[in-house]
Amino acid sequence: MASFRPKYITFDCYGTLTNFQMAEAARDLYGSRLDEPRMQEFIKNFAAYRLDEILGDWKPYADVVHNALERACKRNAVAFSDDDAKMVYERVPSWGPHADVPAGLAKVAKEIPLVILSNAMNAQIMANVDKLGAPFHAVYTAEQAQAYKPRFKAFEYMLDMLGCGPEDILHCSSSFRYDLMSAHDLGIKNKVWVNRGHEPANPYYGYVEISDISRLPGVVGL
Repeated sequence: MASFRPKYITFDCYGTLTNFQMAEAARDLYGSRLDEPRMQEFIKNFAAYRLDEILGDWKPYADVVHNALERACKRNAVAFSDDDAKMVYERVPSWGPHADVPAGLAKVAKEIPLVILSNAMNAQIMANVDKLGAPFHAVYTAEQAQAYKPRFKAFEYMLDMLGCGPEDILHCSSSFRYDLMSAHDLGIKNKVWVNRGHEPANPYYGYVEISDISRLPGVVGL
């Protein structure tokens, strides 16, 4: 792929670029009430319910967080409150990038336009993007697309807005379930998996693996 120079490099934001801290928020809320094995189970359940919540029709991300947290609490016999869900949701704009992100993005941005496609709300996402340390050509949200990844509609919205096809982009994500599986199915052949330890490798989906964003310039020959 080193010889491939895409029209755009498109990114997942939360988890890939921004340090996604839902697990830390859950620990702050429930860590005093759950021992470590139960806390780990709670975090796993909370993540699974967030994915489940976004697979249908679009709804505000505050509702996604609320419903997923309430379901995780019920499953783990922990008392739930609306204020807990509000606290988690309102933390999102405060999250900054992984340490490797700003320098790697800045180098690539000098040569190739950068684009974000995020499962985000319009009112929150720019607070995170502004912390990434590089200019972005465009930032597209699930709210704009009226669909969350991994639904194809989200990716199709991005491609329509960019006026390009799957063959024109390089899509970069740390998640197979949210991004790279759908990208594969939509014919996006050029993909980068940032191995942040969220998910195991899955070579079937055809990608270049990098350990962090500092490795991305080398993927496109910079």
